[in-house]
Amino acid sequence: MNVFTLPIALFLAVAASGMWAFIAVASWADIRRREREAYYRHETMKKISEMPGESGLVLLREDERNTARRRRENIKLGRLITSAIGVGFMIFLGAVDTQKAAYLVGLIALLVGFALLAYSYVLAPKD
Repeated sequence: MNVFTLPIALFLAVAASGMWAFIAVASWADIRRREREAYYRHETMKKISEMPGESGLVLLREDERNTARRRRENIKLGRLITSAIGVGFMIFLGAVDTQKAAYLVGLIALLVGFALLAYSYVLAPKD
């Protein structure tokens, strides 16, 4: 048994415990933030809906359009990231193993990126 085995094991145990504690606190803080945002959004929408005339409805519809636009833009961004990962895999695996066609594994991510792009332009709602 090595002299460094016990200190390394203790370090890893403390590091793992610290990591899980951080994840727990971060997720709790994120949940609290989302609750506050939902509460303030609800109060704002309630006040807007009580406004006289059509101005409140126009604001609600505009908010829905903005949400749909952000969703489409996020899908396009996901497509770009996924495609870039696919190209990166192809380059990396092509450089690592020149004898076999291992670089074709990168086509999986590239094709997923193209599928996301097709969805964002063809099938996604166009509000």
